[in-house]
Amino acid sequence: MTASAGTGVFVLSLLSVPLTYLFNLLFHANSGGAVFVAGALILLITASLAHILLKQKPPKDPLFYVFAVFAFMSVVNLIIGLEQDSIIDGFVTFYLKEGEPHLNTAHGHMICYWDGSFHYLMYLLMITAITWGDEYRTIGLYWVGSVLMSLVVYLLGNAVGKYGANLCGGFVINNLCVILPVWASFRIFSQPLTRDAPSKCIQDSHQKGLIGRPLDCVFVLYFLLALGFSIFRGLVTLDCPAELCQQYVQFQEPYLKDPTAYPKIQMLMYMLYCVPFYIVTIYALLVPGCSWTSDLALLHAGALAQGQFSHIGASLHTRTPFSYRVPEEAKTMFLFLNLVYGLVPQLFAYRCVTNPEFFLKNKGNQKTE
Repeated sequence: MTASAGTGVFVLSLLSVPLTYLFNLLFHANSGGAVFVAGALILLITASLAHILLKQKPPKDPLFYVFAVFAFMSVVNLIIGLEQDSIIDGFVTFYLKEGEPHLNTAHGHMICYWDGSFHYLMYLLMITAITWGDEYRTIGLYWVGSVLMSLVVYLLGNAVGKYGANLCGGFVINNLCVILPVWASFRIFSQPLTRDAPSKCIQDSHQKGLIGRPLDCVFVLYFLLALGFSIFRGLVTLDCPAELCQQYVQFQEPYLKDPTAYPKIQMLMYMLYCVPFYIVTIYALLVPGCSWTSDLALLHAGALAQGQFSHIGASLHTRTPFSYRVPEEAKTMFLFLNLVYGLVPQLFAYRCVTNPEFFLKNKGNQKTE
């Protein structure tokens, strides 16, 4: 397969710029017939261009087409974020008013920027890897964690937050869109593992105790602290009457009580998802040969990167009511805690990918036995 396939996806994704402008113009013209004709023509033109660009050597991996669709939608989300900040105008005005008013919230705003920048880069990297036949399991798992965290928090927040009574067609479409990431996740998990190391290196690594691995000692200590922090913030969002919880939500993170419910769902996800991860990861750092550690670390790193980006941004965003923003005197501590909470998982995932010997099973010993 040549590079023309990846280039074609990039070109098609950029078509979202004129297409959104055209749709917005026709919607404001209140011409239902024109919108229908324009939509049919756009689909026909896009399909024709895709056929022409991919005609010589069409990709065989169906994930290529999934990520091509996601890349197109990522540019649309970036357009939404830019129009919300009044950097551009006239592209998605009608959609923001009638389609998904949830996107006007601070959390929805941060999701648009994350999807339009980081996820778009992930999609292009995945498409490039598929195009050239390279291994894409590692970056794919990271993407899975990020996109699933984004979808779960956003959709549940829409359903139970203050906008829950005004759910519209956009919410239904987003629910249907969950099918593709879930299917892509299973597809990525089915890819063969490529992590390996010489049997001697694995054996030497297994013989080292935790004390002989200072960096892993630091990670164990961090996971213990992060475990307690995750449970604590989960209890805060559940209205724990303890004085410490009440003081924290009042003076440190009042955004946890935002009526949009996104921060509450985010903290509950951390408590229900991250706490089990920390427990099994501590076990994996103590007992050698837990080959599943690297995959879980990548999923967790992607999920925490997206979750913390949205949470930190929304906590400080001007679209968040002033009473729910982080107090000025608490910003330093807020940023320190949340940046550490989001960055250390990235370092641990990097450690698992670049130095996986301790987590690999010694195949040499297995054959001997």
